[in-house]
Amino acid sequence: MFDMKNDCVKALFLDLDGTFLDDGKNIPQENRDALKLMLDAGHKAIITTGRPLPSAVKQAVKLGLTGSGCYLIAYNGGVLYDTGNETVIFEKTLPLDCVYEINREARRRNMHIQAYDRESVLVEPVCDNDIVRYYCGRIEMPFRVIESMNNLQEEPAKLLLIDRQDKQKLESMRVWIRERYDSIIDTFFSCDEFVEVVGKHLNKGSGLIRMAEMLGIPVSNTIAVGDAENDLSMIEAAGTGCCMCNGSDEVKQIADYITVLDNNQGGVAEVIRRFILNPTESK
Repeated sequence: MFDMKNDCVKALFLDLDGTFLDDGKNIPQENRDALKLMLDAGHKAIITTGRPLPSAVKQAVKLGLTGSGCYLIAYNGGVLYDTGNETVIFEKTLPLDCVYEINREARRRNMHIQAYDRESVLVEPVCDNDIVRYYCGRIEMPFRVIESMNNLQEEPAKLLLIDRQDKQKLESMRVWIRERYDSIIDTFFSCDEFVEVVGKHLNKGSGLIRMAEMLGIPVSNTIAVGDAENDLSMIEAAGTGCCMCNGSDEVKQIADYITVLDNNQGGVAEVIRRFILNPTESK
């Protein structure tokens, strides 16, 4: 952690898919170069993602963000992790009774649902299909088939509902969850195919605020970059909220800045140059 008296240090909170990564799930060289420059200058970069922790850690390794003082936010704010010390520093999970009931309803609707443990995506035999292979291929993480999600003994950080064809089906299930568990569970789309199910008041925005406090960085010195609905909270919470030009209209409407370059062209590098490396030029 840095000296709190140094109010020049800034923290960049980075979404991955559709933001820092290109459409092929690679890191544009422009982003790599700009990130190195800002880290060398003493600023902080925090991966902020809906991905499960094992996948997020793998991305941190690829980025070289694994030394002392490096952090990430996974599960849309459900887990804060110190990558330097390989330690979970905050975690909030879903109550098992809610998990069981949501799983039963998903099965009744013939919907794909999955949970997570420390190493794998967890699916029932009926879900061992192209959907989970598609998802795990995207996030570079293994899956494990379990007899029943209703036999889970450890509370998961989140559930994920997937439908690659029918967003309305996901929306209907989302409404069902909200009607029963609105006081303890939040749901939101991370893309048209995925509905995230997490603990109440857990999102990237709450993760940003919590992490900034732990690092001693004023929220006014935070910059968030994202593109999708699950990025709304952190873009609103940050001192400067930025939306990729390839992002959703909903995110663009609340952003302080919309990039000129998209995620394939190094839009994050544009944000780094404008608001961190050359902040006077952005005024």
